[in-house]
Amino acid sequence: MLKRRNFVIKMLRIILLTIALGLLFYVAPEIGLSQYAHPQKWMILAFFFAVSYLNHILMQFGFANNRDNFVKYYLGSITSRMILSLIFIGIFLYSNIPNPYIFLLNFFVLYLCYTGFEIFGLYRNLRHFS
Repeated sequence: MLKRRNFVIKMLRIILLTIALGLLFYVAPEIGLSQYAHPQKWMILAFFFAVSYLNHILMQFGFANNRDNFVKYYLGSITSRMILSLIFIGIFLYSNIPNPYIFLLNFFVLYLCYTGFEIFGLYRNLRHFS
């Protein structure tokens, strides 16, 4: 029961981060930042939410089954995020989207946001067990 509760709380944090970033994208035209937001921004945001969800499940699985293998699962989640990101970028750049530099800028800003959020959450979890 406690593991399920922790999973829900962590997923709620990812959902709140996604909503906050979505609100930022939504109000970007109102505050004069529309030139920095790519038309595919919602697709990028959905991609990062899905990848964060998959990585979160992988990390939970690694942490719940055997704490000695946690590092392997964590490195696997980082590797899977990188490979999926490269595939995602490749697909969009191959399809000749408009403003590829703005697309890459949006992508890597969100990549850093979600990676930083993941590291912060991991640090909070590991601090409890040290």
